[in-house]
Amino acid sequence: MQHVIIGTAGHIDHGKTTLIKALTGRDTDTLKEEKERGISINLGFTYFDLPSGRRAGIVDVPGHEKFIKNMLAGVTGIDIVLLVIAADEGIMPQTREHLNILNLLDIKKGIVVVTKKDLADEEWLKMVIEDIITEIGDTFLRDAPIIPVSSYTGEGLEKLALTIDELTKDMEDRDTFTDFRLPIDRVFSVSGFGTVVTGTLISGTINEGDICSIYPKEITTKVRGLQVHEKSVKTAYAGQRVAINLANVKKEDIERGDVLSKPNSLQVSMMLDCRLNYLKDAPYPLENRDRIRIYHGTSELLGRVYILDKEVINPGETALIQIRLESPIAAKRGDKYVIRTYSPMITIGGGTILDPNPVKHKAFDEKVINELLLKEKGDPIDIIEQTIKNNSKDFIGINDIIKLSGKNYSNLDEILETLIRKEKIIKLNIGDEEVYLHKTYLEEIKENIAQILADYHRINPLKFGITKEELKIKVFGKNIKQKIYDKILELLCDDTIKIENIYISLKDFNISFNQKQENIKQEILMRFEEAKYQPPKPEDLIKGFGRDERDAKMVFEALVDLGTLVKINEEVYLKAQDYERAKDMLIDFIKREGSITAAQYRDMLSTSRKYAVAILEYFDSIKLTKRIEDQRVLA
Repeated sequence: MQHVIIGTAGHIDHGKTTLIKALTGRDTDTLKEEKERGISINLGFTYFDLPSGRRAGIVDVPGHEKFIKNMLAGVTGIDIVLLVIAADEGIMPQTREHLNILNLLDIKKGIVVVTKKDLADEEWLKMVIEDIITEIGDTFLRDAPIIPVSSYTGEGLEKLALTIDELTKDMEDRDTFTDFRLPIDRVFSVSGFGTVVTGTLISGTINEGDICSIYPKEITTKVRGLQVHEKSVKTAYAGQRVAINLANVKKEDIERGDVLSKPNSLQVSMMLDCRLNYLKDAPYPLENRDRIRIYHGTSELLGRVYILDKEVINPGETALIQIRLESPIAAKRGDKYVIRTYSPMITIGGGTILDPNPVKHKAFDEKVINELLLKEKGDPIDIIEQTIKNNSKDFIGINDIIKLSGKNYSNLDEILETLIRKEKIIKLNIGDEEVYLHKTYLEEIKENIAQILADYHRINPLKFGITKEELKIKVFGKNIKQKIYDKILELLCDDTIKIENIYISLKDFNISFNQKQENIKQEILMRFEEAKYQPPKPEDLIKGFGRDERDAKMVFEALVDLGTLVKINEEVYLKAQDYERAKDMLIDFIKREGSITAAQYRDMLSTSRKYAVAILEYFDSIKLTKRIEDQRVLA
């Protein structure tokens, strides 16, 4: 079902609230001060039953220049605007500013309502309408109906209602399949219920009982109840005005400008990359680092503009900019925004958010500019590929891609499969988790690892390779899960590296000894062969080579890495053949006798108790044997 939100706009005292009351029978001015002064200060909300029977929500905005930020909060999410112009006054300054804002926010449909028809004669009314036609000639309202009405006599109201009904029949459907998002425009408490927020649901559906988050504060809460047009419902849909009763959150913890959405669906940021359309009637050029007020959704924030593709932005020009904020925001790619000067507050421009969570950019960086133009073009495949390319180092999954690209594409799975088929990206299946890497990132990792290993082999030519853990820290730091790291190593094993136990080396690397090292190797092996099960202490053995001590240490460690020598403990090493023989003798004896003592094993090996016990404890540690009192049995 299609849901419609109607918004008002126009100069103060041009009859917006009176018009709504005449159409609906309800007064949207609820504050005592509003009734006393006869002007709208805050947003007003009601609903309207169209002639076709459809029910539309109505947002009535204040017209006074002091309350423009309230007006901006109110026009978020509207489908059609009623631009209200009084017949007795015609176009006024706030009419123009409101019209500029509606253009910048890309509102598609509207009706110009000329109120107070009863206060103007036909000639004056005709002149006012001619002025209106000229004023709206280059705006989205250029082909809009212009309907004179009198809220007091009722003249023109029926035609207005029928026109609203007709214009809203073929509206573009809202996206109800993506995560729900509701910019909050009111927060209050209801006795016996607790905290209530209201807003226009701009996407998705929200259900009673849903867990949700309040951004940018990232407070987790739960939907206790929902109301649409003062009626309780179980589900609310994009395009509806919704009141939401929230559980376990205080009124003081929420404010207008916050956004209610699904947990982990939005990325909180302090920067935005944007396309800026600078108004032709802006009072002066916009310069780099100018302080501005930015309006997004129902929020007002302060920030500075950093121009990316120009020195300055002159009135009427467009540019790529980065806005660096003074407080956090939760936005999505494609969202609209408006900026005003810091002081005095004048609307000067607005446009589209291209990246809601960028890094800092320098001006005139061609790579950055081209990426933003790509995002602006809006080709989903290019945007998703760029998102994965820019964030591969964070090992992102589907939810991350949705947040970082700023949009939940209904065919995201299909887009990812296309990119995999074109060999642009790679999918890693890590248990129940899926991680996506760009091919260029994997190539960079491959080159980095190859260089690290080449340097390591050059410095340590007699070491089998670097340990897995050491390589992980050098390449990724601590920013990687072990399962993802293992999967990446698995991918690289085909043509780049080889893995043996805990060591990693280049595919074509093999330990090779020069002549001097070969002589040292033979000397070391001869010493171990002669000593058998009373082997030399490594420290003493190496020191015995005198000036060749460094080479002897390298050769000794290489023999251990190669498995030629087996480490029993820090002081005891055996030749591999002697180790295997000691193990076989032990197994045969226990199988024959049922168990063995340290003394029996000592005599069997013709060694001392010290070495026999060291070897037995090693076999205990690898679960070959098990000690029971002074006996060993097979484990």
